[in-house]
Parts: sequence; structure tokens; C-alpha cells
Amino acid sequence: MIASTRNHTHHDTSPKPYGQLAWPMRFSGKLISACLLLLVVLSGCAGSSSQKTTAQSSTPTATQNQGNQVPGSTNIQCTQHSSNPVQLNVLYSSEKQAWMEPVVAAFNKQHYNACDGPITVKATPAGSGASMQEILNGTSQPDVWSPAGNVWVTLINSQWNAKHGSNLIATGANDTPSLVSSPVVIAMWKPQAEALGWPQKAIGWSDIAKLSTDPQGWKTYGHPEFGDFKFGHTNPSTSNSGLDAVIAMTYASTNKTRGLTKADVASTQATSFLSNVESSVIHYGDSTGFFADKMFQNGPGYLSAAILYENLVVEANDGQTYKNLPYPVVAIYPKEGTFYSDHPYTVLQASWVTPAKQAAALAFRDFLLAPAQQQKALQEGFRPANNQVPITAPLDSAHGVDPSQPHTLLQVPSADIVNAIEDSWGQQKRRVDVTLILDRSGSMNDTIGGVSKIDGAKQGLQEFVKLLSNDDELGVTTFSDQEDVVSPISLLGPKRQNVLAGIAGINANGSTKLYDTIADVVQQVKSTPSKHIKAVIVLTDGEDTASTLKESQLIDKIKASGENAGNSVKVFTIAYGSAAGGDGPDKTILTQIANSTGGQEYAGNPQNIEAVYNQISLFF
Repeated sequence: MIASTRNHTHHDTSPKPYGQLAWPMRFSGKLISACLLLLVVLSGCAGSSSQKTTAQSSTPTATQNQGNQVPGSTNIQCTQHSSNPVQLNVLYSSEKQAWMEPVVAAFNKQHYNACDGPITVKATPAGSGASMQEILNGTSQPDVWSPAGNVWVTLINSQWNAKHGSNLIATGANDTPSLVSSPVVIAMWKPQAEALGWPQKAIGWSDIAKLSTDPQGWKTYGHPEFGDFKFGHTNPSTSNSGLDAVIAMTYASTNKTRGLTKADVASTQATSFLSNVESSVIHYGDSTGFFADKMFQNGPGYLSAAILYENLVVEANDGQTYKNLPYPVVAIYPKEGTFYSDHPYTVLQASWVTPAKQAAALAFRDFLLAPAQQQKALQEGFRPANNQVPITAPLDSAHGVDPSQPHTLLQVPSADIVNAIEDSWGQQKRRVDVTLILDRSGSMNDTIGGVSKIDGAKQGLQEFVKLLSNDDELGVTTFSDQEDVVSPISLLGPKRQNVLAGIAGINANGSTKLYDTIADVVQQVKSTPSKHIKAVIVLTDGEDTASTLKESQLIDKIKASGENAGNSVKVFTIAYGSAAGGDGPDKTILTQIANSTGGQEYAGNPQNIEAVYNQISLFF
């Protein structure tokens, strides 16, 4: 992986209201009897006369140590009992990484066991959509999967069932308990929210759609200094917050809170509404945290509002994470309804999940839901799933949130409706004008892992071109001692095959005229007349050796600034091949170039460059 950063009951396949999923996360004592049954089972495992018992061992069970009963217990019989250690592989959504890392470390220090020997948890953060695809294609085989929301359980079961004839994840009432939750909100600068009438007036998607298409922008609301309305959400194909956002938009367009149909999704009313909101998006992406960082570090000139989680609003206002926050940030709970990011804990029904791992998964789940760990989650801005932990600070108005909200929860649609919504978004999303810049200096002929750098880079470029829409505009420029335009920026559809052939014919030789090329291409993209997202993606394997511009001069020319900084040309840089320093690219400089425009820096090599370009494509 490249580093950057629905729950149905009783096997019923009909959609359930999200409210039925969210509120029970703060469980009551009515399920304690199931947990007591678990204690009996674990005690039975420990009582095997042929094995070392838990009572005799200095390594007690998680349940005994925590003395804590939690919902969702499954009666897992210990088919055998041993002292063999168990490694539990957990794949979890990156949104809760700040909470998970320390609690996993605490669990591993205790050497808990269940039916077998000490349990060690290996926990890996990943985006919900990306991790789902890894499981489906077999590149990842976790024992436990915890995406950001239950919608991904619906989607993975649908695809797994189509291939294998059974669900990967059980869908009983207690099979996917929530670990923590955080409502999906519209994060907005407080003065801008107040200009819309908040908090006296409820704000929602209809207000966002209206703002997005208002040519006067914030001037209509008495704040010309804020420029245009600039909006952001992640790519719904890979990110939970982005997927929840486009589903919520579709609901808002139909004035429904449940029972969406394919006819609703395809209606002119829905597609027009979606298109209106998307018209103000400055870019997409695969990380909700990336949006939070960009918004809170760069201010209202970069983003007016973004789809985030409530816990990120809490973090923004904590006075520590973003010390130069220009204004407080508030969470808008859309009046038409929203979703909880409820972080289900799922034990996969897969061949690699042994009985020992199932028992270990239950012990780890109990540990995560115990009050001590839930209290830590609260301090990270999450709503605890355990009702023994009251919702207190920092979930309060001082941190820009309202724990009494949301008042309206939306029903999670079935998988076919979710897929239809994703397809509709693909048609209505804001298009991109993008130029690919490729370093073709002589050092690109060097090989890494048996593959020349130039050949790997060309394959990456071709992969990116294939991912774009016919309605996007694309240019390709190479550089060494001078710039060479392979294809000027223009509509991609009619020229796609010619572009692919042109990329295939690129050869490497000469020096590295990096800075001048970036400056020229950014200006070319900036001058295109469309209202598309505008971006430049530059790959280089070395430091500049032939430009007239210095690094500081380049950054002055291309940096995002002013009240509409968010609509500037984003530069994404790829440090290719060698590590920083020596004859390779200076990653620090490439990071500064990207950050100055609101873009991002990546590292790549011939072996992973296609994946790098694939990840960058999620911004568009």
C-alpha cells in the first residue's frame, strides 16, 4: 500500500434505517447474558485437563482481566486448547489510527489469551474502500476487519457472495458491534456558518447546493472577502466519508430519508442536485484527514467547507493540533440527515480464520469495548460505544460540536443502490484539466529491480491516462535540457490512443530542467478557460540542473494564495527512484513545491509507480 494516510439484522437482506444501527452502539445491560455465556465457554476451554489451564497460567484471559461484559458476544466453542501463541491480523480504517495504535500496544503488553496461548495483535490502518478491495482480490487476509462504516460490510458481502456464494461477514444482530462512532458532518468556518444563519437556522445540503452555484459566492451573504464557495469531499470509491456524502446528497435531492430506488438515483432532480454540489469541489482524494489538514492549515481561502467526521472538528478546536487556526470550526449536521461512521468490528468468515483466531478476535474486541479504552477514544473525539462511558468534553460546543445531534439519520441503501449512486457521481463529478510532466533526463535510463526507470514511468503515465474520463482535459510534457510537449492540454476522449502512443515513444537523455518546466506548465493549465479542477503531476528522478529559476522563485510563481486559493493549480510531485540526497530527487524540495499549491508529494519506483498514479487519480 502507498502511504499518504451495514449492518443487517437476523440475516435480513432488506435495508435498515441507519438510526437502528447507530444508537444501539451505546449498549445496555440486556446483552450481558450473552457475555456471561462467553465466560462459561472460555472457562470450559481453560478447564481442559490435558492442557495448561488459564487459571493455572500467569497469563489470564482478556475477559477475566477486564471484568467487563460487552454486547455482540458470539458463542465460540474452543475446539482445542493449547499454549501456542496466536497472531491476530486486524485491518482497520485509518480514521481511528490515533486511538488504535496506543490501545493495540497496551493489549499486546498484557499477553492476554483466549483458548490458546498469548495473543499478539498486528493492526494495520487503511482506507475502507482500499482495504475492501485488498480483501476481495486476495492481497490481504485479515482475521478482523473494521472499516469506518457499515456500508462497507454491505458492499463486501455483496461482492463476496457473488463470487463465493456466501457472506464474508455474519449479519446477525450482534455480529458487527460498533467500536466507536462519529457523525459525518459538514465542517465549516464559524463566521461562514453564522453568515448562513447558523446556529439559529438549520443548514443542510440544499444550502450547499445553492452556495455552490452562486456566481457571487460569499458576497451574497455579506462576506466578499471569502471569495467563492469552495467545497471538498473524498473520493467515494475508496473513502467512507466521501461515499456517505454522495449518498446523503442523493437523499437530500429526493426529500427522502429511506427507501431510495434506482429511479430516484437516475432522476434529473437527483443528478442535477449532485452536479450542483460537485461544481464547487476543489479536488477529491482518498483521505479525510488530508482534507482536514489542508483546510485547517490553509484557512478559508483554500476551503470553505469539507465533509469530515465530528472527531476531526473536535481536533481542529483543541488548540494543539492546529495552532494557527484562523477561525473556530463548527460541525454542521445536515438538516436532511446524515450517517454515523460507526466503525464496525467484524470477524471474517474465511478459511484462514481459525477457531483460535476467532477466540482471540473476541478477546480483543472485549478489550477495545472496555471502559478504559473507550475513555481514550472519547479523548480522541469519538463517541464511545460503551454506555458506561458518558459523553463529556471534548464533545461539546467549545470544540465546535453538538452531542445532541444528529436529529435525522439516513437509511443505508442496499448494495445495488450504493453502486448506482457511485456510478451517478462518476458522471456528475467535477472534471479535471491536468498535465503530466515526465523527467526524461539521461538518468532515467538507469534500472531498478531489472526495470529501467523510464519504462516504469511510462507505464505509470499510461495507467493514469486510462483512468481519466473522456470529458477530462489532458496534456503531456517531458523535459530534460528543454521542454517538449507530447500532447497539449485538450479534451482527452478523441485523442486517448494517440496520447498513449506518444507516451510509449518517449526516450531518455540530457539534463534536468525541472523548475522552469513546472512554472511553464502550471501557467498553461491555469490559463485553460474551463471551470474544472486544475492540476499538474510531475515525476522526476533527480535535482534540477538546467533551470533559470531557483526553488524559491518557482514557489513564489505557483503557490496558492488569496481568497480563492483552493481553486489554484494543484501540483502533485513524485520523487522517483533514488532516496533523498545523492543523485536522486530532493524529497524535501518536492514536498515544499506540492504543499505550496495544495497538492501532495509521493515517492515511487518502477515497481510501484502504477499504484502511485492510481492513488493520485483519486483526487479527480
